[in-house]
Amino acid sequence: MTRLIRQINFPADLRKFKKDQLKQISDELRDELIDVVSETGGHLGAGLGVVELTIALHYVFDTPKDKLVWDVSHQCYPHKIITGRRDRIKTLRKGGGLSGFTKRSESEYDPFGAAHSSTSISSTLGIAVAKKLSNNNNNVVAVIGDGAMSAGMAYEAMNNAGALKSKLIVVLNDNDMSIAKPVGAMSKYLAKLLSGKLYFSFRETVKMVISAFSKRFSQKAGKAEDLLRGIVTGGTLFSELGFYYIGPVDGHDVDNLVQIFENVKNSSHQGPILIHVRTQKGKGYKPAEESGDKYHGVSKFNIATGEQSKSKSSSPSYTKVFAETLIKHAEQDTKIIGITGAMPSGTGLNLFEKKFPDRTFDVGIAEQHAVTFAAGLATEGYKPYAAIYSTFLQRAYDQVVHDVAIQSLPVRFAIDRAGLVGADGPTHAGSFDITYLSTLPNFVVMAASDESELVKMINTSVHINDRPSAFRYPRGNGIGVEIPSINEVLEIGKGRIIKEGKKAAILNFGTRLEECKKASEILSKKGINITIIDARFAKPLDEKLIMEVANKHEVLISIEEGSVGGFGSHVMQFLSNRGVFDRGLKFRSMILPDLFIDQDIPEKMYEKAGLDSLSIANKIEETLNSNIILAKNKSKISN
Repeated sequence: MTRLIRQINFPADLRKFKKDQLKQISDELRDELIDVVSETGGHLGAGLGVVELTIALHYVFDTPKDKLVWDVSHQCYPHKIITGRRDRIKTLRKGGGLSGFTKRSESEYDPFGAAHSSTSISSTLGIAVAKKLSNNNNNVVAVIGDGAMSAGMAYEAMNNAGALKSKLIVVLNDNDMSIAKPVGAMSKYLAKLLSGKLYFSFRETVKMVISAFSKRFSQKAGKAEDLLRGIVTGGTLFSELGFYYIGPVDGHDVDNLVQIFENVKNSSHQGPILIHVRTQKGKGYKPAEESGDKYHGVSKFNIATGEQSKSKSSSPSYTKVFAETLIKHAEQDTKIIGITGAMPSGTGLNLFEKKFPDRTFDVGIAEQHAVTFAAGLATEGYKPYAAIYSTFLQRAYDQVVHDVAIQSLPVRFAIDRAGLVGADGPTHAGSFDITYLSTLPNFVVMAASDESELVKMINTSVHINDRPSAFRYPRGNGIGVEIPSINEVLEIGKGRIIKEGKKAAILNFGTRLEECKKASEILSKKGINITIIDARFAKPLDEKLIMEVANKHEVLISIEEGSVGGFGSHVMQFLSNRGVFDRGLKFRSMILPDLFIDQDIPEKMYEKAGLDSLSIANKIEETLNSNIILAKNKSKISN
């Protein structure tokens, strides 16, 4: 059999085929997706679930003139394969390769970049309004998953779209939580019927007729129609938000999807439309279908067996260390609560839930709610741990400020994926949490330099009952140090001296400590012995230790895996207020550069950021030499 998918480089090629060939094309696209991800790793289950949906959307709509926006966009690999990127598809998530998400700079078929959830309806509504203002009649389509619909932003956008009566199509990809149950052939028939010209025309005619009668009759007729549609389609909620609801529809019946999309495209309806599509995550690949997490994110794997490549590290992941330590504390303290925003396995709280199901709360993709929910628990004497990725906690910053910090509530923030994260790139990098938390009064902000320090910080947080606290830790495995007991706590605001030297000192905050040690080895070969401090706390600072180090050294370097305004900025502010710079101290702050760093392996990303051992050593040597040059120049002037 001729492989049709090989003849498709762009959607225009796809539209040349007959409808009865789309099933074969879908099957071939699914096979190609499995082959690609087995070599690159990445998001598999979600992409497998939208193969037919992807084919149908590009077959019916005139992309890229018609705009297609994928929410989160972790399911966009099939979309990328048929939109001019097949020749580069095996560079997915690699340095210099294709992004694992949609990206505007990558293709005109990606009209809006994503990676965080629940942004598609808002963005497509903006695009739709812009097109209306420009007298452009092209279609605008958003594809959003049922998980993303748990976020308030999606409903804010739907509420606005319904009020504006904008021309907008939303495809709800329901692949797990059943919003409404399909009812077989009848459901399919009704979906076709309700999306057809005849029903649209009939509906508008009824509205025109009843508007000529009394308001009372009009209200009753409208209620009757809404009730009927609610009974046969289950779309009452969406109808109330101003959307014309169609569904539920079998998302793997490509013929039916094409028919429905064509009906919607050709309809005269001017308001927003929601098409409820039911799909199966991992569809078409048995290991993914049978997996509990539906192969959401995978490493490289064997296609025949489904077995994934395992990490070679014998050290536990930071995420696992967090979960196991929290479990130990929860066994002794019934007030400890675990909270996650739809990331139980990603944050390790799935392990916590097995032990304490009644004290674990997955609130869905709703970080704002998660933080204020935690704040409410804290007011009643509980010890909530909000385990949220750094990049996702950004979405709840107002709640962190207003609901937690101002009230000085002891919510504990376990900030996973701190720093640069590798293949997921800038959208998932934890670049800003040090800055956006350290600026808040009365906050305790910690960063673990290794897994042992992480345990001590968790231990410490358990006893912080008068204010909020946060501890950050990276993605990946620890360095293999011994794990301490849960009784070892830190004195708040106190750092530790790793090694002592002369002339230059490093104030390290976070997991760059190992690179600092390597930099020290590089410098020692040149006769330069340096002091290394593990600061532990960005807030409160260890002011006594910082002053001691500043007074004993010519050069002081701060290092952190964060943006400007964080740890180094606070150190510089403190030293400036103490007049230390007037005495000639040379201070440099090494931070993440003022740019978004594209995906690569973490080691190369940190090299690009200038936070690797060689960059650290060079910075110290360069700063020391600037002191020597300055001294020579002063000597010349005096002579």
